Amino acid sequence: MFRYAYKRLADWKNAKPHKPLLLDGARQTGKTWLLKEFGKNEYENIAYVNFDSDPLPEEVFAGFNIPRIIRALSSLTGQSILPSKTLIIFDEVQENPLALTSLKYFAESELEYNICASGSLLGIGLHKGTGFPVGKVEEVSLYPMSFNEFVRAKGGEAKFDFLESSNWDEISMLHSDFSSLLQEYCFTGGMPEVVKTYIDGQDLYKTRQIQKSILFGYEKDFSKHMPSSLLPKVNLVWSSLPSQLAKENKKFTFSSIKKGSRLKEFEEAINWLEEARLIYKVNRCSKVVYPLKFYEEPNIFKLFPLDLGLLGCMADIDLASIFVKGTFFAEFNGAFAEQLIAQALISSGFAPFYYVKPNSRLKLDFVIQCGNWAVPIDATSGNNAKSKSLKTVLGENPDLTALWFSQMGFKCQDRITSVPLFMADSWLRSLKNRTQMA
Repeated sequence: MFRYAYKRLADWKNAKPHKPLLLDGARQTGKTWLLKEFGKNEYENIAYVNFDSDPLPEEVFAGFNIPRIIRALSSLTGQSILPSKTLIIFDEVQENPLALTSLKYFAESELEYNICASGSLLGIGLHKGTGFPVGKVEEVSLYPMSFNEFVRAKGGEAKFDFLESSNWDEISMLHSDFSSLLQEYCFTGGMPEVVKTYIDGQDLYKTRQIQKSILFGYEKDFSKHMPSSLLPKVNLVWSSLPSQLAKENKKFTFSSIKKGSRLKEFEEAINWLEEARLIYKVNRCSKVVYPLKFYEEPNIFKLFPLDLGLLGCMADIDLASIFVKGTFFAEFNGAFAEQLIAQALISSGFAPFYYVKPNSRLKLDFVIQCGNWAVPIDATSGNNAKSKSLKTVLGENPDLTALWFSQMGFKCQDRITSVPLFMADSWLRSLKNRTQMA
């Protein structure tokens, strides 16, 4: 499967010298596969250690003597380990804090060993003891597969290249074809095992069972990795996500999960889910003005689960509403349109906010920062021909331009760029690249 993160790994390998690389992300997002595929293609051999199933004795890391560690790894894996020729993989590194700390010493070693570490509950594991090797690793986050990656996985290399071409008017001409693919993606989401199961067999119900097994695995992680006193609160937050997003006002409200409750009661539970990379937290901003961080309201927010397909499974969405009725985006107050755009924004490297005008019904689904500008965004669920919120905000802020994601075609008019939902991934990645190059 094609993953955008592969290029990040290749850029890391080609940079000389380079620090150890840390690949972070939720369970089941494909970290192990990606590192092994990268090692197979780019190195002479791989020395792979999974600290969850093959824990090394603590003595191996005592004093962080790199030659001794290399001898132990070579003995355990049966591989010769040569600088620049062997990829060392530390999988589930959070299970061995000493192994995590050893990355600092690998970074300072005169011999340039190529080492990648990955962890699923890295933020949680760090609470157990040994400190993070600050400044001594390059960090890369892996998210569920994007729509573009899904298109490529289905064998649509030509369609993928077309999406990547930035020929927006021409891409929009294939609106029907790409909308049909988006329909499939809305069902599968981007968890690699789910996507592979769907592509291999086109069996909707078997695919849904894989989604359920992933959700069950997450719930097992809850009970395994957190204090029993926190478990009920995490379960309440997690299970409430579909109903919270189905509201017209998607602000996360604690009273809807437990009468009379406040942020303080559930703050630790939300932090746990964030550190496990299972949710995205989008804070509200009080003004659509650069820099957005100055106007952040961190105690008012929306919460999104990590994956569109898992959200549909959690909500037990009728498959007919996706594949037959065609009402998927229009239903549930546009919850799935916002989920789609939230994922595209975050995986493209943006840190989104949202905005609600005081004493008004005006709201912006998202606001992002591009260079020295704030960019208001609306994610419309249906085929509406107008976005009143964007027009109002632009009328009050004559220097701004806006993005409107909908099921309509591509169009630039009156400082609003209308982008089809299926084009969101391509557009936002292109926008991020242009911002970084400016």
